[in-house]
Amino acid sequence: MAGDKVVHVSDSDFDAQIMKSDLPVLLDFWAPWCGPCKAIGPVIDELANEFDGKAKITKMNVDDNPATPGKFGVRAIPTLILFKGGQVVEQITGAVGKAQLVAMINKAL
Repeated sequence: MAGDKVVHVSDSDFDAQIMKSDLPVLLDFWAPWCGPCKAIGPVIDELANEFDGKAKITKMNVDDNPATPGKFGVRAIPTLILFKGGQVVEQITGAVGKAQLVAMINKAL
């Protein structure tokens, strides 16, 4: 479902992949059964290509990794959280347009 530049993150490697990243990180909390998650999947792939080397675009399956979504209060999916320097900078819930996600990432660059 995700392009080859999208990094799949789990509860076990969350700190290494997200919190310790030198780049801003967009994390997409999703599940395979979620229609809106599937709808924004291609947008996530495009962002990973467009921001390659500038920001890290990641996905976490909430069914397989329940600890991290719980830690960040994720109650609905898709939820997209932007991290910079290990801190949450912005959070969006729901399938939003690409322009909104591009603007969010650009603010963190």
